Amino acid sequence: MRPVLMTATVPEADRNSVWERGVRQWLAPLRVGFPPGSASCHGTLWAGDLAYVRVLSVQADPVRLGRTASLTASAPAARLALALQVSGTAGLRQDGRGAVLQPGELDLRRPFFLEQHRRFRMHLVRVPCAALGAAQGRVERVTGRALRTDGGIAALLEPLLLGLAQQDAPAPARVADRLAGNVADLLASLVDEQTREPGAGPADARRQLSALVRRYIDAHLRDPELSPAGIADAHGISLRYLHLLFEGEETTVRRLIRRRRVEECARELARRQGVVPTISAVARGWGFRNATHFSRSFREVFGMSPREWRAAGGQPAALVARSTDA
Repeated sequence: MRPVLMTATVPEADRNSVWERGVRQWLAPLRVGFPPGSASCHGTLWAGDLAYVRVLSVQADPVRLGRTASLTASAPAARLALALQVSGTAGLRQDGRGAVLQPGELDLRRPFFLEQHRRFRMHLVRVPCAALGAAQGRVERVTGRALRTDGGIAALLEPLLLGLAQQDAPAPARVADRLAGNVADLLASLVDEQTREPGAGPADARRQLSALVRRYIDAHLRDPELSPAGIADAHGISLRYLHLLFEGEETTVRRLIRRRRVEECARELARRQGVVPTISAVARGWGFRNATHFSRSFREVFGMSPREWRAAGGQPAALVARSTDA
């Protein structure tokens, strides 16, 4: 990580305002306050990115941080932060619960109020909620309390956060994607563990995200602009990680989009048969821009042209051949 904010280089009279703007820029839209009589905040903020996961480390004088529901809603995408208190103590109020964070304890952030009581050090990772899969719906049952790191999934997350915060050089893109996936999987597993709803292990979050992506594709098949890049952006993940989701599934994102479009075209052609609209109109309606590309894709899936398919009443070529032989 690299230092992105250092008040030591700022005139003392400007330190509080500079710190406030920097925290909002790098952490999240927050309300930032200082203890009464605090004239200047001495603080340093380090930041680094692992694909779609942001890693942060903060060392500063006492400060008050708050994030209301309206500030959370104003963010461009729903994200969850996991914080590790390294030194100092903090009072936390969140989702109707309160806790005191001691060094070596974790908490999950949604709308919250946090008051650091003395000079502190804290590491954080920020992850798109979509990357947690089904676990994202249970996050609020875990927030507002300190999670001890002497056992369970939290014991795995503590050294990971410490290690990520100590990285000096950026990781290669493929390594960064895999590390981001590990962070998201462990966070989802932590939520599963804490809500007493065991999943299928760390890989479960990845499978859940893959299912979300498939549903998104089905809902947007008619959009000719549908693309892997747009899908990744809609789910708050990198394009590389999106492709990693489909490793081992005998398809790629582009092939899945093409096949699902062909399947919907085939269903419509079989239903309409000789009735308008034309074959080319059906293809355009399901996102195909080029008639030749559509015809070639259709034949790859069903072994016949769209026209032959419609004439055969929507039966694959092999089935038509068997019926003829009989």
